[in-house]
Amino acid sequence: MSVEFMWQLPGARDSRYADARHYKRGERLPGEAYPYHKDITDPRGNSFSYFDYLLQIARAADLTGFDGIQIPHDPQGDESWIIAGYLARSTRHLRLLTEFEASRGSSVYAAKNAVSYQRFSNQRFAWQLTKGGDEPARRQLGDFVPNAKRHARIDEFLTVAKGVITQAPFSFKGEFFEVLDGGFQGPLGGNPVPRVYLSGDTQEAYDLSARQADVHLLEAAPVDKLVPAITVLQQLAHQQERTLVMGLRIDVLARESEAEALADAQRFWQQADVGAVASLAPGLWSQPVANTGASAALVGSYAQVVEWLLAYHRAGIESFVLAASPHLEEAYRIGQHVLPLLRKALSASSPLAA
Repeated sequence: MSVEFMWQLPGARDSRYADARHYKRGERLPGEAYPYHKDITDPRGNSFSYFDYLLQIARAADLTGFDGIQIPHDPQGDESWIIAGYLARSTRHLRLLTEFEASRGSSVYAAKNAVSYQRFSNQRFAWQLTKGGDEPARRQLGDFVPNAKRHARIDEFLTVAKGVITQAPFSFKGEFFEVLDGGFQGPLGGNPVPRVYLSGDTQEAYDLSARQADVHLLEAAPVDKLVPAITVLQQLAHQQERTLVMGLRIDVLARESEAEALADAQRFWQQADVGAVASLAPGLWSQPVANTGASAALVGSYAQVVEWLLAYHRAGIESFVLAASPHLEEAYRIGQHVLPLLRKALSASSPLAA
């Protein structure tokens, strides 16, 4: 697999440039503060929605050379699968990495939906399954599976989904899912399984990825802190006679100079009221620069950010999920100023890497 670079969409809200507060860009919700001075008419009215804004971001990522977009699962946002379908027809090259929880329902029905997505998107649909939040949050969504069994449910979900896509007849009986003599035929038969992305930093999560994932997404940390996890994951996948790609979820704020980048990052952190910010490694800071929940951010000049991302690649990372706020403007910035330098450097080191 060549190195891939994906851009993360915001969940239910995003910021505006030089303003880190959350906004529903593209639409106004009832009771929200008017975005302009009270004497200035808003030309948008109610003609646009947040979907229009997400489409702008996806097109920006497509135009500037990203390989895909990551569509997060947000309990207070629009449904990630619906967003993926909405964006698929208006983009040409992007992989649609769609995050969701295994609690969404029947794994057979999810597999059928995925096959249809694959057919109309030219095989661009991908899955990112998560175990969900804490028990009170999940119960609000109708999910009462105990915390200790969430990984086991994901394991069964993927076993059944892969089974009905690739085999007919297929039967399975587990604790959470059951199917008898299933499997897709006709136009639904013979389609590829969506690429599977998983995450987590526990032994149980590592074991699950070794069995089921195509990509394991690690949370941002200094390179030397990630190397042990990468080594363990690769060893576990080898024991399963599988190949597992290492991925990284990290925010990036890149500017012409390091001083400019740090000034913009400080402004974002202050406006977003994120609390204490610490330096974890050269260029790596303990707070994100987007409203998407990343664990850390790279902040520096274009050349510095390129070199830091290359260091992660040399450590074994081949899939990057990047973000910064505001997502539209920053997609253009990173796509135009960082990705070309990255791909040039990757091509120089290996003709197959970029």
